[in-house]
Order: sequence, then structure tokens, then C-alpha cells
Amino acid sequence: MAEEKYEQMDIFELKKPVIKGYPELRWTGKRPYTSTQFFPAQLKERYGEPDENGWINKIYWGDNLQVMSHLLRDYRGKIDLIYIDPPFDSKADYKKKIKLKGKGEILNDNNVFEEKQYGDIWTNDEYLQFMYERLVLLKELLSDRGTIYLHCDWHKSHHLRCLMDEVFGPDKFINEIAWCYKSGGAGDGTYAKKHDTILFYAKTEDFYFKTLKEKSYMGLDYSTGNKNVKLYDDHDGNGPYTLVNVKDWWSNIGMLATSAHEREGYPTQKPEGLLELIMDASCPEGGIVFDCFMGSGTTQAVAMKKGIKFIGADINLGSVQITTKRLLKIRKEKGILEDKSSFDVYNVNNYDFFRNPIEAKDLLIEALNIQPFGQSSVFDGELDGRNVKILPVNRIATKADLGELVANLPYKTYEKRKEESPNDPVDRITLVCMGHEPDLKAGFEQMVGTFRIDVEIVDILRDKSALEFKREATAKVELKHDDLIIKEFYPMNLLQKLSIQKENVDEWRQLVDSIMIDYNYNGETLNPQIIDIPEKNDLVKGRYNIPKNHGRIKVKITDLLSESLEVEVK
Repeated sequence: MAEEKYEQMDIFELKKPVIKGYPELRWTGKRPYTSTQFFPAQLKERYGEPDENGWINKIYWGDNLQVMSHLLRDYRGKIDLIYIDPPFDSKADYKKKIKLKGKGEILNDNNVFEEKQYGDIWTNDEYLQFMYERLVLLKELLSDRGTIYLHCDWHKSHHLRCLMDEVFGPDKFINEIAWCYKSGGAGDGTYAKKHDTILFYAKTEDFYFKTLKEKSYMGLDYSTGNKNVKLYDDHDGNGPYTLVNVKDWWSNIGMLATSAHEREGYPTQKPEGLLELIMDASCPEGGIVFDCFMGSGTTQAVAMKKGIKFIGADINLGSVQITTKRLLKIRKEKGILEDKSSFDVYNVNNYDFFRNPIEAKDLLIEALNIQPFGQSSVFDGELDGRNVKILPVNRIATKADLGELVANLPYKTYEKRKEESPNDPVDRITLVCMGHEPDLKAGFEQMVGTFRIDVEIVDILRDKSALEFKREATAKVELKHDDLIIKEFYPMNLLQKLSIQKENVDEWRQLVDSIMIDYNYNGETLNPQIIDIPEKNDLVKGRYNIPKNHGRIKVKITDLLSESLEVEVK
């Protein structure tokens, strides 16, 4: 499937609820979100085939704002259940432990290191605008019978409920659910924080909801590892308990244990039991489930096991790789219907240029010799006497990306400079981006009004030949008779990290997470017939039998950092 052209873009008008008589949350730089444009998607990988009705599940790698803008064309008003576990503004960086394969027990720190997956550090205004825009699109995607569950905690639950009231309407609020758990810190000087909040809203009054029953004594654990016990039950009770409707506090779904079978090693991963309950209560038969903060793919994994149609998205490439691997393992389980578990992997307006979007800003600062400022500054640094702002670098920058910068410019200083030198610019600003709308500069100048600012745009896509951010992996792959043999694999970024750890690698297979081979490659979409995903400490095979009547061969090798190298074998 070829990438869709920008000339085919639609502009979607978004509805703002007209509701009077309730408070509206305000923040610096708040911007109404009333329209968005269509963004193209490119089909990169396919696992299985569509069902008899043409449906196939979908995973998207890209900024979920643009993923949802893409989905509006075909799925506006068609999503029946949304679960999101967005950033909590926890002021923390979340990391995943990376461990070499085949090393046995971890004896010292040289065998394992941490790879940053995503940051959860925001300014308050930036966070609120980020969530506001995404909630507007989520509402547009929901069907009239649809509901949304927003998972949060004490950091932002009060603000998010105000935002949900504003976007969905206070009359569409259904429940505030407390998910209670025992694990975590004990608290020091405060009551120990032992619950998350799940805000439950509907699109209309005609939402779907199935009342579930629970055993009244609530004494059994429904966490992973005890799958014979269910929090809820539709049958009459015959034991020392009665059945009552499930309450709005859930204390029998524990956090994932370190040794839990479903654990993927992804930070903030939620238990499958939590999503099982939500889907059983709120997903109608034939409905579609959507999660645009996919993480480790728990929503998609539970939906696949239940035979529910799903769509998932995440901006983190590591999330997409982990979810893909997790879903492929489920496809191999007994009782999983193949036509219900097929899925596509798409790329929406995203560029595989930076190895980790979270590290992109630091890489750019180093590569361009920018003198960095502290986190409190509206700018990221200074270069040749110009203030530098780095815009999102994993997608094309739009005028909407300028909102926070424009709202926080030092206007008092600008007023003083304008009085002193009315013919000179009040500031010189360089915007760094990866592609941009044609009128980005003009849009910025219009947004700052009467102040004259000298604006320069550095477009990495155009200028990237002079920069080197990502060291490409290399491999030696040969086809001998009926065998495809991988003789060497050098993932340069991973090897660089391991050299810092002073860790010796005995063979290349210790560095590999998975291998996929499509021996009838069509030149556009990887549709692998051979999938080698070993257990946690096992090694990939490295040698594979290929049918004599094979076509074009493409091999995808994914390393422990979730970076992939794709090689065509002649």
C-alpha cells in the first residue's frame, strides 16, 4: 500500500460543546482546537489477513494527535470503547531494563543497563493543552453508544476531570473509579498513596454498559498469576457469598508482580485484568476498542484474546515493537482465531530518523552546538546570538506547535527593546524542526502581532546531510541453497551503549530481540512467513529454511533497543 499523498488531505471541523453554567479550566496559552487535517499513513507490516468482512486490527506508530486526525476519515463516530493511560505528569523519566540474551542470571551491573523510554515531565500549561487537544479528537471518534475510560492519578486527576467536563459535558460523567492496590511505597509524612483514578464518561445518554457482578466478600485476588479467580461473575453464587453489582472501587486487581507472566518490562504497564473488566462492561458485541497511549499493548493484548476489534497507537517506537511482539505471541496461543488476531502496523507522518524521540532534543543540541538553557526557559538554548526553540522532531511542525512558545515569550522585555530601538527586531529566534508547513514562519510572525522578530527555520529533513544522529546497523545475510543464514549483525547504537558498560558480547544473537522473514516480499509491506521470537533468555536461531519457490526476500532484525534493520537478500 503506497503512502497517501498530501494533496488528498481533508480538513475536519471539530465540535465544541455548547454548555452553559459550569466552570471552564483556564491556562496560559489555551487555544481552541476547532479543526485538524488529514495525515497520511503508510502500511509497513502485515501479520495475517483481513477477516471475511475486510476488517484487520491496526497499530500505528506516530503522534497520536496526527494518528487520530488520520482516523477521522474512516472512523469518525465508529469507536465504541476508548481506554487511555496518558502521561500522569509524574515528573519522572521512565526506563526499561535492557539485558543481553543468553547471559543467565544478572551477576553485576555490566549485564544490564537502562534505556529511557519516555519522559513524564511537563509544564502545567503544556500538559493541559496537550490533553485538551487529544480529548477533543477522542470525542469525535467515539460512537453514540461509546464510552471513554481515562486512567490517571493524584497528579492531574482534578484538572483532567475539569477537561473531561468541558469536552464531553458534565452530564456525560458516569463514574470516578478508584483502582486500589497494595504495592508501592509506604508513605512518609503523608497517607500512603494506594490508588489510581479512572474517569468514566459517555458520548451520549445512549451509551452501552453491561452490569457485572462481584462476590460480595471481595476477598480474592484477580491479579495475574491467579487466573482461576474472577473479580466479577454473571452466575448465581453457590458459596459463602452473594453476588452484587461491581462497585466504583476495584481492590482485587493488583499491580503486576515482578515475576508476572504477562510482564513485558515496559514502565507503567497495567495488568490485563483491569482491561478485561472494562471491556466486559463497556464493549458491545462487534465493537471497536481504541487506545492511543498504547505503551506495552495491554489493551490490544486483551482485545485480541477476547476476539474484539482494536486500534492502537503510540509515538514511542519501543512501544510499537513490544506490542507487535506481544501480539504475535498471542497469535500462537491455542483457541485464538487467526482472522480475529490479524493486524497491520502503520507509520503516520513519522520518520525513522532518531533512535529515540525522547533523546532527540539532546542529540540536536549536541549536533548543532547549541548552548542549552535550563528547563525553566521558554527556549532550549542559544546559537550564534539567536534563541533556539526545538519543535517536535518526529513529525512535520505545524502552527499549532508554536502556541506554547508564543504564549510564553518575554513580552515585557520586547516592549522595552521596541521603545529603545523601534527599527530593530526585538528578538532573533531559530526554530528547529523536521519538515514544516509552508506558512510556518508567516504564521509565527502573525501570532506575535506588532513585535518584529527575526525568524529563521532549520529544517532537519532538508539539512540532515550535514548531521549524523543515528548510527545505522549492519548485517551479513546469505542465502545458501534452501537456507537463509545470518552470519553477522552489528547494531551500532546498542554496541555503543554496551561499550560504555564494558560488557563483552560473545555472539551477535545475544543482541537480537526478534527476526522476521518475508520470502514473498511485495516491495512495500512486510508480511513475514517466518517469525523468530525466542523466550526471554533464549537466542534467535539465525538459520532458516526458505522454500524453493520463494520470491523476493526481506529480513527484519530487531535488537534489544527495539531498533530494526531491514535487509533484502538477493
